[in-house]
Amino acid sequence: MCLGIPGKLIELYQRDELPMGKVEFGGITKEVCLVYTPEAQVGQYVLVHVGFALSQIDEAEATEIFSYLEQIDEALAAEEPAD
Repeated sequence: MCLGIPGKLIELYQRDELPMGKVEFGGITKEVCLVYTPEAQVGQYVLVHVGFALSQIDEAEATEIFSYLEQIDEALAAEEPAD
């Protein structure tokens, strides 16, 4: 199973003739290869897996995915035994 995480594209540049970008994930910024999403622009959201943006998504879809991830986190926290 693969898990793609949405992030907001905040910078575009080239590295070794490849389209690259900096993508923000909840305050954490990572370098991402944009070879599969060369049309992505700063301010847009991309779905990232292992350092590659696999697709562009709109803000509503990104927000929905963030909501699902938060629900998973809450469910896991509820399962943790109390000390």
